[in-house]
This record gives sequence, C-alpha cells and structure tokens, in this order.
Amino acid sequence: MTFQELREKALSLPLLPGVYIMMDKSGKVIYVGKAKALKNRVSSYFHETGHNAKTAAMVSKIYSFDTIVVGSEFEAFVTENSLIKHHKPYYNILLKDDKGYPYLRVDLKKEYPTFSVVGRAGSDGATYLGPYQGRTKLHEALDTVCKALKLPTCGKRFPADIGKERPCLNFHMGLCSGYCTGTPDAEAYRNTIREAILLLEGRSSELTEKIKIDMEAAAGELKFELAAELRDRMKAIDAVGRRGIPVSGSAADNDVIGYYRGAAKACFVALHNIGGRLLDKEQIIFDVPVEDDAEALTGLLLQYYSTRRACPREVCIPFEIEDVDALASILSETYGRKIRVYVPQRGEKARLVSLASVNAREECERATDSEERISKVLELLAKTLGLEGPPERIEAYDISNTGSDEMVGAMTVFVRSRPLKRDWRQFKIKTLDSPDDYHSMHEVLERRIAHTLADDGKFPPFPQLMLMDGGQAHAAMARDTIAEHGLNIPVFGMVKDDRHRTRALVSPDGEEIGLEANQALFSLIGRIQEETHKSAISFHRKRRDAVGSSLDKIPGIGETRRNALLKHFGSIKAVRAASLEELGAVVPKNAAAAVFGFFHGGEEKGK
Repeated sequence: MTFQELREKALSLPLLPGVYIMMDKSGKVIYVGKAKALKNRVSSYFHETGHNAKTAAMVSKIYSFDTIVVGSEFEAFVTENSLIKHHKPYYNILLKDDKGYPYLRVDLKKEYPTFSVVGRAGSDGATYLGPYQGRTKLHEALDTVCKALKLPTCGKRFPADIGKERPCLNFHMGLCSGYCTGTPDAEAYRNTIREAILLLEGRSSELTEKIKIDMEAAAGELKFELAAELRDRMKAIDAVGRRGIPVSGSAADNDVIGYYRGAAKACFVALHNIGGRLLDKEQIIFDVPVEDDAEALTGLLLQYYSTRRACPREVCIPFEIEDVDALASILSETYGRKIRVYVPQRGEKARLVSLASVNAREECERATDSEERISKVLELLAKTLGLEGPPERIEAYDISNTGSDEMVGAMTVFVRSRPLKRDWRQFKIKTLDSPDDYHSMHEVLERRIAHTLADDGKFPPFPQLMLMDGGQAHAAMARDTIAEHGLNIPVFGMVKDDRHRTRALVSPDGEEIGLEANQALFSLIGRIQEETHKSAISFHRKRRDAVGSSLDKIPGIGETRRNALLKHFGSIKAVRAASLEELGAVVPKNAAAAVFGFFHGGEEKGK
C-alpha cells in the first residue's frame, strides 16, 4: 500500500478503543499499539512531519496494518500485551523473559534442605526466592549468607555423610558449624536455613531482633556460652545487613520507579525497598522508544513485572499514566492480591521517586557515552577497511563439519557491535557429499542472499560489511557471489593465529590488514569471530547428536556399535547406503540385520 492509501485507511477507522498491528512488506509484524480511539491514533502516524527518528524509521517500513476493535480500554491494554508477547515486534520495547532471572530453590520439607539455583520458579511445594538480577550476584549473596550463618559449603550431603569423615578445614577455621559431626542436629540446621531465607529476603533487622531476644533469655538463664554465640551471630548478621546484598525481588515491600529519555537511549530504574531501607537497584537501558513517555512507562511496567514474576504490593511511579487503573488490575489479578500503582506527591516516597529518576538519568548518560565509544570504533573500522561509512550492521560466517552428513554453516549478525541473536541463522549444507569449507560457504551465501532478494521475511536486510571465516580465497569467493546478484557489499576474510584468534582481516585481493595494533578493533573482530565459531560448533553438535540418536533407536545398537559404524562408514548417509554384508563386517550379523531393516523397511537387498 502507498503512504496515501495507508492514510486513507487510517482515516476510515472508527473512534473506538482497539489495537493496531503494523506490518512490513513481507507481512511481518513490526509494531503493536493500543488506542482509545483507533482513527485518531493510527492516522497520527501518517502525517508528513512531527515524528522522531525512530518513529519515522518505523513508519517508512509500514506496508499495511490491521486493527482489532475491543469493548474497552482495559481490553485494548490486555490484547496489546498478548500480541507483543506473541509477535515480539522490532519497534516495541522488548524486555528479556523470566528465563534470564535466576531463583533460589529450597525444599523445607526435607530433613536437611539445601539451596539450589534454578532458572524459574516452580509449583512443586518448595520455597523459591527471587528473581535475582543475575547468577553472579545470586551466588555472591548466597556465599555471604552462608559465611555469616556458618552453613556448610563443602558439598557434603546430609544425613548420609554425617560421621563418615573428619570435619573439613572450614569447621576448624570457624567458618562452618560442623553439621557433618551430627552436632548441631537437623532441627538446628533447619532453623539456620530459615534464618538464611530471612537474610536473603532482606529482613536482617527482623532476624537480629529475634536473636537478641534469644540472647537475653540465654543470659537470664545463666547460659553465658550460648549467649556469647548468639551475640557473635547477631554481629555477623548485622554486618551482612549493613553491607547490603542482592535480595529476592519478591520480598520487596515497595518498588520505586524512575524513568529517563535521552537523545539516543532511555532508561528504566526500579529501586527495591524492604522495611524502609533501599536494598537493591535494577536498571534497564534501551533505544529511545516509539511511544511517548507515558505509554512507554506503562508497557515497561507491565513487561517488567510479568517477566520477573514478582511484584510488591506498592509500586511508586514518577508521573501519571492513563492506564494506571488497568495496569493495577492486571497486576492484582496476576499475583492474587491488591497491588497499588500511584504517583506519590510528598514525603519519603516522593523523594525516592526523584532519586530513582536521577539514577535513570545517570545510567542513561553513561550508556550514551558507551554508544559514543561504539561509534568511534565503527568509524575507525570503516576508515581502516576503506568503507563508505561506519558498518552499523555486520554479518559473519563460519562452517563446521566432521563428515558429509554433519556439514553446517552459521551466520551471525552484529548491530552497532552488539549481537542481534534474533537475526542469526544456521544452515545444513545440502549440495555436497564430502566436506568442503569453500563450497559450503558459497552455498550458505547463495541461500542467504536468495531469501532477502525474495523478500520472504525469513532473513534480515543486507549488512554494510560481511566477514568470512577464512583467507583471501573465501573473501574473493564471497565478493564474486555477492556481485553475481548485483549487490555491492564489502567483504573480508578473518585470518586466525595459532590460538584460533582473529589476528587480521584480508581483502578479496589479498591485502592483509593487521588488528593487533588497535585493541578496540582487535577486541571487536575477535568477539565477532568467536561468537560465529561458537554458533557453528553448537549447531554442528546438535546435528551430530541427532544423527547418533537415529542409530540409538535401533535394537541391539548401543554406544559402542554406533561409534564403530560411524567410524567405519564416516557418516549416517554411508551407513544407510551400506549393504547387509558391509554392515556385517563391522557389527555382529543380528545387529547388522537390525540396522539394515531400520533403514530399508526389512528389505533383503545386499544379501
């Protein structure tokens, strides 16, 4: 559709609430939005002027759009969120899902419960603490708590290992209470685990108050040794509380939200407060959104609390949003309790909101500085390679194989030096019967180019630079392949050193360009080469495992016979083509018959 046709279609929409879905020429959804009045909202995109750079870029990609009329603004809100989760449109703000947030799991029903790090919360009756911002921070928090409470970190399993060996060095150094000796007993151990949970939830003051009462009671009963132990324990816990550790996101009493929009980046900050104390901060930096600030904040809040699967009873936001009641209703329904979302007007919470916004601004400006550094590196790369401009989008290619059935290729994409994994692709080589990196790379390039020229929506747009894993011959082949399709994309080969690191780039004409003199370029190209190699290797392993698993399905073929067949014939394709006699020369006759029957449906060929 032309721009004018899109505008006329928008002007014909009703003044009713609903959701609109913008699509590009291939039919791919690139943006989803909601509106109180569809006509007003959608037609605003098709004015000639007044858009920021990102909105203008999005509008230029729109080829068609659909709308869904709903019964209320609340329904529009819910429908928009569902469609964004389903389509993951490029121009919507997309936060990582809950797989990126680790949890601590502990089963208090066990006699000796232990902590384990898991990817998500389950519904198996165990206690889950989280989510946490990352596994590194989580392990640091757990180590700190274990040291403070003298919990074992040696890996022994209780009660099975009680009394089997002498206590380890941690016990003699006073870093562990020595549960492997049987004293303290299981009940004392479980009580300590409960104390650890309180600490990990940020409730150190509640715990120290409890221990203080026990200490005073022990002193009153003249149990001075026990009172001294409790005193030392209270000091250790108090030190943990003062030091501050990452706390479970579900434990917060309230969250204070900050938001800042810069020239190139925007930032969302959440300050987690427990018992009136600020105990943790999380920030998310992203490209300047298409939406205005109120719409962007609404979408961020909904995604943030749905992906984390944890929300406090109170969320303080920096400015009013139109959908605040709908947002609060969705969160309340999701978590089964009333959740309040509001803008505090005065007092401590208003001060904290202001503090959160200051944090968002500082983080955004630091990220912008990082963007400036990336721009300089890309400008230097363009100058070094003689490109017309900085290569905002770079593609890299590698081949991996160990046999004719397992030849694969990988294509990685980096936008402004960062991996854009949703655009990565992997290929199974289809046209070759024997390993050949050179022709495998040619096939991969042909298929990649054909998809984009066909505009089938399966592949991303062409880059400003292509990098081939290999030397001059690979670079020259890629240049010629690209030129055959009427394209003009600069291409270079990545030359490795003895440690398989990219030490230089080489042009199709054989000009070698060293990288080691410039650390920034060396690091960028090295990272691209490493990620591309890892992608190819991981896909190759999946293919190889899939091949091996087909043999594993045959009765009588275990790991030893499977490996013998693959070693002798070289590939699953050769095993399939082998006669019964040829198979019988490698494995026993009954196993050979089973293999032949599996691939040929019981045919008697080859006898």
